[in-house]
Amino acid sequence: MGLRRSRRQHRQTPPERYDTTAAVELRGVRRTYGRGGSAVRALRGIDLSLPRGSFTAVMGPSGSGKSTFLQCAAGLDLPTEGSVRLGGTEITAMNENELTELRRGRLGFVFQAFNLLPSLTVEQNVLLPLRLAGGRSAHEGRDRAAELLARVGLEGKGGRRPAELSGGQQQRVAIARALVTRPDVVFADEPTGALDTATAAEVLGLLRDAVDSLRATVVMVTHDPAAAAHADQVLFLADGLITDRLPRSSAAAVAARMATLTADGAAAA
Repeated sequence: MGLRRSRRQHRQTPPERYDTTAAVELRGVRRTYGRGGSAVRALRGIDLSLPRGSFTAVMGPSGSGKSTFLQCAAGLDLPTEGSVRLGGTEITAMNENELTELRRGRLGFVFQAFNLLPSLTVEQNVLLPLRLAGGRSAHEGRDRAAELLARVGLEGKGGRRPAELSGGQQQRVAIARALVTRPDVVFADEPTGALDTATAAEVLGLLRDAVDSLRATVVMVTHDPAAAAHADQVLFLADGLITDRLPRSSAAAVAARMATLTADGAAAA
């Protein structure tokens, strides 16, 4: 999604309200698409602080604002109002070149569709963020890639092409790629949506291990209660607002809370 509006239209929240220890922080974040009577208020005032080394899942019914939340939090889109910090850096006043540089070096992304480049080897795919960000020798980069590929269970497969791997293996490569720059935050958008149940559990275990062992910070949008059960907390969005939170819980407990939220929304409608 493009950055469609003038920077002069953006209003920021005073920086002194921020928690300097947070990996992700949003203050008064609103995002509106369109104008007048046809305007869609995708986010209607998000205040949120996520600590470093945490795993957060974001859930909500269709149209709740999950995707917009992820895009604004990751600097892929700009809020209409409010302010976002990643790793202590204010990003809402950045220009597109600055945002691109930030995403290359300080953020990791894991998508449902893997988004690996088919013409590159597994190792080259993992190394791509490092090469785009610059500042590290080829030897250091290869060592880092080999370390992460071993961690995700793909030791010795660096010379293969993505088409030679299963879907689960490709998502493992995507996780290694997301972690290679030691980012402030890894954003995962339905990372298990294209995987079978057993493979999805393995991939989620890797994200959980990245938090527990590597002190990574993971923010994951998902519709799956079993996926959300791997997180330290689950945030529930409805109508562009965070309406509920649940500390780490079973998939059944997450599903029950989600069902209540959906039923409440249907009753209100």
